[in-house]
Amino acid sequence: MSYVLGLDSGGTKTLIALAEETGAVLAVGSGASLDPTASDEWKAALARQVGEATQGRKAPLAAAFGLSFHDEIEDFTHQQKQAAATLLPTSKVVVQNDVRIAFDGAFATGGGVLVLAGTGSMAWASRNGPGDRHYRIGGYGDAFGDEGSACWIGRESLSIASQALDGRLTDAGEFAQGILDGLSITSDRLIDWVYSLSNQRTAIAGVAKITAALAASGSLTAQGLLDRACDHLAAHVLAAERLVSTPGSVRQPWSYAGGVFANPVILDGVRRRIGSDPRDPVLPPIGGAVLRAAQLAGWKTDAAFIGQLKRSLQQILQSTTQ
Repeated sequence: MSYVLGLDSGGTKTLIALAEETGAVLAVGSGASLDPTASDEWKAALARQVGEATQGRKAPLAAAFGLSFHDEIEDFTHQQKQAAATLLPTSKVVVQNDVRIAFDGAFATGGGVLVLAGTGSMAWASRNGPGDRHYRIGGYGDAFGDEGSACWIGRESLSIASQALDGRLTDAGEFAQGILDGLSITSDRLIDWVYSLSNQRTAIAGVAKITAALAASGSLTAQGLLDRACDHLAAHVLAAERLVSTPGSVRQPWSYAGGVFANPVILDGVRRRIGSDPRDPVLPPIGGAVLRAAQLAGWKTDAAFIGQLKRSLQQILQSTTQ
């Protein structure tokens, strides 16, 4: 049976999906993140995950890999392309930034603005979709960017907590204690916890869940931090809109992806700042990867294909999370 392979890897996890020409998904597998900044083992992990996904099958007709930091760091980009081509030498292969792949899923065949907030953050925009010019906004990494992302929220939370613990902030003591409790550490272990992490970016992003829980329980400090995240994410969308809009034209639709938007407070906050409702993503990011692979294979990716792909992915992904 002929099939295509789509892979979507962000800062936290990797999904691989195989699909046939009707859009029906044959299988979905998951694995660890392939973030090249986190470990030198990402190429071995990529080979293992692709090998497991395709075990017992002939090579796919085509494959699309959405990988973090692609087209951002030249050396990583070269290695990612080389690794993908080596793994599937008889297949047609395309490697793209994971946010571009998420954009392809969110809008399927059209244009708009996608803001992604997961471990990192970035907006991706195009006026008319796949064949038109594409723009990216943000995504400068955790050292000096990724505002509004889980890593940014986690980093800011730790900064506020540290300032409260030594008295530089006098109104965030309960917030600081909440962060410590969420991490199951005492104040004297905070530095040790951070700098002993094997994957600092992912672990600090995990602090965002603690902050969200504190906000839901009434912490004004946590709520203020999530408000700032909304400010930043809305700014991504508005900057992208300015790039893809023309004077007098209808506003481009916007959509979203990434785990940070699972918090309805964030989604609603960004919506209010932008002043328009988001368009629900047509496909999740892994669906965008499968769609790109299908297009690369030369398959007919019409509404029927996209609809079947969406339904099939929903059924499988829902069953794996129950």
